[in-house]
Amino acid sequence: MICTHVHGDHVGWNTRLTDDGEWRPTFPNAQYVISRADFDYWNPANGHQTRSGPRMANVFEDSVAPVHQAGQTVLWEGDHYDIDAQLRIEPAPGHTPGSSVVWLRSDTDRAVFAGDLLHSPLQIVEPDDCPSFDEDEPRARDSRRRVMGEAADRGALLFPAHFPGPGAAEVRCVGDRFAVKGWAAWR
Repeated sequence: MICTHVHGDHVGWNTRLTDDGEWRPTFPNAQYVISRADFDYWNPANGHQTRSGPRMANVFEDSVAPVHQAGQTVLWEGDHYDIDAQLRIEPAPGHTPGSSVVWLRSDTDRAVFAGDLLHSPLQIVEPDDCPSFDEDEPRARDSRRRVMGEAADRGALLFPAHFPGPGAAEVRCVGDRFAVKGWAAWR
């Protein structure tokens, strides 16, 4: 399981509440890949003051700590983490300190699973617009611009987690902004 960042809507299925009232890993044989930066930031034992405040109450305790205590987490850090030769996780901080994107390579095809790098198609043409959930807006803007620039350069399909409707966007650079070159629908 790859967790692009530690927010409830991205880690909430890591665990399930059992009949005895305990949170247990949903998939007992899986590894849960989480950035060290997010793990440390959201761990209440570290006492960080977050912009999200109470909106994130108990997310770490019920969705991250149980898989870590079960020995199922892979905490990665650095400039990337390779799952295999085709799948690479790279940092894209800002939304959270450890937000990341997942690059997929298959022959000449490329895709980037952008997690919460973008929340609305508007952010493609207005990449400096930030949602209230970004912990560090300047870093989020930088990450958004960098990843979309790389997607445009590589001809990669961009798969944001929260865009409405099916499919992915192919983006192109237009000055200091971006535009949708085309939409790729699910088949």
